[in-house]
Amino acid sequence: MSRFHYSNGADVPWAPGKAVCVGRNYAEHARELDNPVPAEPLLFIKPATAMVPMEGGFHLPRGRGSCHFETELSLLIGAPLTNAAVTEVAPAIAGLGLALDLTLRDLQAELKKNGHPWEKAKAFDGSCPVSPFVALDWLPDWNNLSFAMQLNGEVRQQGNSSQMLTPLMELVSYVSSHFTLLPGDLVLTGTPAGVGPLHPGDRLALSLEDWLGVEAEAR
Repeated sequence: MSRFHYSNGADVPWAPGKAVCVGRNYAEHARELDNPVPAEPLLFIKPATAMVPMEGGFHLPRGRGSCHFETELSLLIGAPLTNAAVTEVAPAIAGLGLALDLTLRDLQAELKKNGHPWEKAKAFDGSCPVSPFVALDWLPDWNNLSFAMQLNGEVRQQGNSSQMLTPLMELVSYVSSHFTLLPGDLVLTGTPAGVGPLHPGDRLALSLEDWLGVEAEAR
């Protein structure tokens, strides 16, 4: 992907960087997978090769077991952040969107059982379908952002940033204390309860407030 789109139609160059993802940032999601609620954010990274456009459709991996959807608020970084104070975060965010953290759940369970890293289950090519972004020429209420995902016409996930264990601005500040964030990087902020498997032909409809709506097909 060499360009990204704002929901207002703007189309600008983008050199995708990394996506820093946050695991178990919603307590109910941690519980639905029988995972402990972490005391601090659980971080992992997807490389640039994981990022693909969500609109229209995206491809599922074949022959690697069940692939689950995890719908997440996605923050597009527009300025470098290193050990950033909470007050420095908002001016560095260039866009707000949605992303899918696709997860090979069977493989992840096997890796966790053996005490191995998750990358093969989380960071494979195409594992991060990304929506267009809402350009932030105003400051939203970071602690009250609602989003949802429908699968084949049925609401499967609904989340609000108020439910996050670590709020958005504090979360990005924390991420920047471990990994420098550069323009083109994404921060995926965790998924609410309701995750489940995807199959070829499934139709997805995602929404963020009344600012953004995206339709896609799993292929």
